[in-house]
Amino acid sequence: MMKMKFMMIFMIPLCFMKNMFWLVQMMLFFMMFLFMNLNLNIMCFFNMSYMFYWDIISFGLILLSIWICSLMIMASESLFKMNSYFNFFLFNVIFLLIMLYWTFSVLKLLLFHYFFFEASLIPTLLLIIGWGYQPERIQAGMYLLFYTLFGSLPLLMGIIYVFNDLNTSTIYFLKVFNMNMYLLYISMIFAFLEKMPMYFAHLWLPKAHVEAPISGSMILAGIMLKLGGYGLLRVMIFLQEVNLKLNYIWIIISLVGGLFISMKCFCQVDMKSLIAYSSVAHMSMVIGGIMIMNYWGFIGSYVLMISHGLCSSGMFCLANINYERLHSRSLYINKGMMNFMPSMSLWWFLLLSSNMAAPPSLNLLGEISLINSLVSWSNISMILLMMISFFSAGYSLYLYSYIQHGKYFQGLYSFYVGSSREYLLLFLHWFPLNMMILKVDFISIWF
Repeated sequence: MMKMKFMMIFMIPLCFMKNMFWLVQMMLFFMMFLFMNLNLNIMCFFNMSYMFYWDIISFGLILLSIWICSLMIMASESLFKMNSYFNFFLFNVIFLLIMLYWTFSVLKLLLFHYFFFEASLIPTLLLIIGWGYQPERIQAGMYLLFYTLFGSLPLLMGIIYVFNDLNTSTIYFLKVFNMNMYLLYISMIFAFLEKMPMYFAHLWLPKAHVEAPISGSMILAGIMLKLGGYGLLRVMIFLQEVNLKLNYIWIIISLVGGLFISMKCFCQVDMKSLIAYSSVAHMSMVIGGIMIMNYWGFIGSYVLMISHGLCSSGMFCLANINYERLHSRSLYINKGMMNFMPSMSLWWFLLLSSNMAAPPSLNLLGEISLINSLVSWSNISMILLMMISFFSAGYSLYLYSYIQHGKYFQGLYSFYVGSSREYLLLFLHWFPLNMMILKVDFISIWF
C-alpha cells in the first residue's frame, strides 16, 4: 500500500521541473505495471494496512485510474506545446490520482464516502475551469460542484448516524448489519446516484463534458462516473432489506431514463455531447444491475464500469483529435472525414463498435450479464432493454456514418492524418478493452 502512495507523492516535485512532461507520464505507466503485478488474493481483502486495503473491485478501479491518468497526459500534448501552465496541469493530474487511489482503497466509511470522494472533485473542477474551451466552463463547473454537494450533505449525515448507531464505520464489518431505515437508505445512495449519473440528476454531465478539455472529459467519463457505482456496491452491503423493498423505483427510473437519453442522442449536433449522453444511457443499466442485488447484476455492473471507462475515454480522444484539426465539434462541419483521415476512420469504427457492445469487447460481457439479471427480476424489463440496446447501436452508427461519410467542409485548407502519439493513445484504450475479456474468470470468482 505505502509504496504506491509514496511513489505518487514523490512524483509531485517532478511536475515542476523543466522538461519532465513525458517523464511523469512514463512514471505513471511504470507504476501501472508495478501495480498490475502485485500478489493478489482474490478471495478476500488483502494488503490491508491500518485503514487501507484492496479487494477485486477496488483493485480493478485503481488500475483503471492509473491507466486513464497516464493517457490523459498523453492526450494533452497541446498544453505542453503551447506552454499552457502544463506544470500545474501535471500536478493537478497527480493530485487527482492520489485522491482516487485513496478513495478506492480506504476502509472507513467516512473517509471514503465523504472526504476523498469529495476531494477528487476539486482537481476535476480546476481542470474544467482552468483548461476548458468556452466562457461557459465557469457555469459547467458550478453545475458539477453544486450537484455533487447537494447530494453529499445527506450522505454525510447518514454516515454520522451509522457510526453513532453501530460504533464502527469500517466497510468490512458493516456486512453483518442490516439497517432497515428508509430515510437512511435515501440519504446514503442519493449522492452516488447523481454522481453516476441517474436520469433526472444527469444535467451536470453533458455541460461538464462539452466545456471540459480532453483530460477533463477523459477523467469524468473514465473514473468519476465509476465513483458512484463503487459507492453503491459498498453501501448495499448493509442496506439490503430496505433496498429490496424500494429498488423497483430506481430500476424503473434508470431504464426509462436510459431509453429517453438514447433517443436524445439522435438529436445532438455536438460530438462530445452525444458521447456524454451515451454515457448516461450505459450507466442507467449499471444502476439497474446494482439495485437488483444478484450475482449477474453485480458482475455485469462491475465489468461494464471498467469497459465503459476505457471505451468512452477513447471516444472523447477521437472527438478531440477532430477538434484539434477543424476547431469545431459540430457534426455538420466534421463530415467526410474518411477522405482526410482514412486511418483514423478505422479507430472510430473500432471504438464505436465497442460502444455498441460488439464482440469481443468487454462491453458485450457486461451488457449480457446485466440483461440476464434485469430479465430475471422482471420479464417486462426485456422490452426496455431491447430498445436501449437497439438505440445504442443506432446512435453509434449515426455518429460514425455522419462524421466519416458525406461531403466534406469546403473551409478546410490544411490537414494532417495523425501522429504516432494519437494512434498509440487510441490503441492503449482499445487493446485492454478487447483483451480483458480473456481473463474474465478472474473478475467473477470474487463475486
